[in-house]
Amino acid sequence: MSLLSCNKPFAAVASRRASGSSAYGRRLAAKAAPGLTALLIFLAGCGRREIVRPTPQMDADSRFWVRVLLLPNATECTVAALSPMHVSDHAGAVSLPTGGGLTAPFDGPIRVTVSDGRLYLGATSHSAKEVTIGTEKPHVFSLNGQSYRGRLRLIRNSDSQTFHAINIVPLEPYLAGVVGAEMPAYWEPQAIRAQAVAARTYCLYTKNRFGVHRAWDVSSTQASQVYRGLSAETAQIWNAVTATYGKVLVSGPGGSPETGLFPTYYSSICGGHTEDCERVFGEAFAPLKAVPCPYCKDVAKMGMFFWPMAQFDRATVTARLFERYPTLQKLGEITGIVTIEKSDHGQFARLTKVRLVGSTGKTETLRGEDLRLTLDPSGRKIQSTICHIVPWGDGWAFLSGRGWGHGVGMCQHGAEGMARLGKSAEEILQHYYPGSAIASLY
Repeated sequence: MSLLSCNKPFAAVASRRASGSSAYGRRLAAKAAPGLTALLIFLAGCGRREIVRPTPQMDADSRFWVRVLLLPNATECTVAALSPMHVSDHAGAVSLPTGGGLTAPFDGPIRVTVSDGRLYLGATSHSAKEVTIGTEKPHVFSLNGQSYRGRLRLIRNSDSQTFHAINIVPLEPYLAGVVGAEMPAYWEPQAIRAQAVAARTYCLYTKNRFGVHRAWDVSSTQASQVYRGLSAETAQIWNAVTATYGKVLVSGPGGSPETGLFPTYYSSICGGHTEDCERVFGEAFAPLKAVPCPYCKDVAKMGMFFWPMAQFDRATVTARLFERYPTLQKLGEITGIVTIEKSDHGQFARLTKVRLVGSTGKTETLRGEDLRLTLDPSGRKIQSTICHIVPWGDGWAFLSGRGWGHGVGMCQHGAEGMARLGKSAEEILQHYYPGSAIASLY
């Protein structure tokens, strides 16, 4: 059950704060991030207590706000909040205006739909293409029962039948919703701090490179970084975010946050050795070089480190490749998949390039990671490209698999392994991003 699922007015629940009366409340309050007053809220009927920290950085410069795509091409959603909500028709504004276009505050959940080319918030229609919903302190809202910080922007699409739901949130609270979704909160503090720095850097790099060309900076899925809002927050996660406040990685000692950011990729389990970025994603970055990782095997569960055989028949392989890469239709039905490049790491190798052979006799090459995610977008069957591809029946089998993810940059289970050996967050980051340096945004 989400924080806002009870739909209790904020004033009603805030008046029942614990005031440190219980040992549990005192312990959690003591772990709150410096400078953030924690509100211990009792949710009547929910049978649970929640720490709702006032959202920090609400007055931050626009450079440090993040636009997170929560719902792409939605036809409806439900929005609610613990405090009064306001709606602005001023498209593109980071801060809600104090004048024209601002509605009177309203409470309670509202249903958002699109009809006749207009956005409807409940029974109220809006002709503007974009509307922004903001709340009062602690600046928290819920979307379809999931709680988030900051504001919600709704953008009507050109088809006039769907809309994007985008969370506009400051960088640090965004990270609290990412780090706890990407790494277990019970892991070693130094590993979680390393994750916070990597996630902060990846977000800003992606925002600066791709955000200028679209209405959002990052998605809330693995396509960018997994983001779960308040449900991912714990005192341990906030401690890691606060301890690394504003810290990012840059290329080289002389790098700066303005010019030196790079995509700090990370994956769950590298399988024993990370991979060069260029061999996986086609771009080279100095700190994204392959490094040995003897740490993840001692942390990962055996069933995650080694994965079972995955099978795909010829029809499925052909259909999925054609759907993602229409130009491959010139090959006809796919009749062969041949490994032509791999990174040899001794006991195992990572497939980095394959040749596709078609019934027309034509061939085409594809990066190994692109093949993996085309055949298995979930990444749960073909967990990595550390495997062997062999003909199997009317298709192919992926055998002897190990690791989970693309293997570039930081190995998350490896980071935990290093932290258990007493390594600091700085040492972990230096190992997985060799030659990088830590810089401060603010």
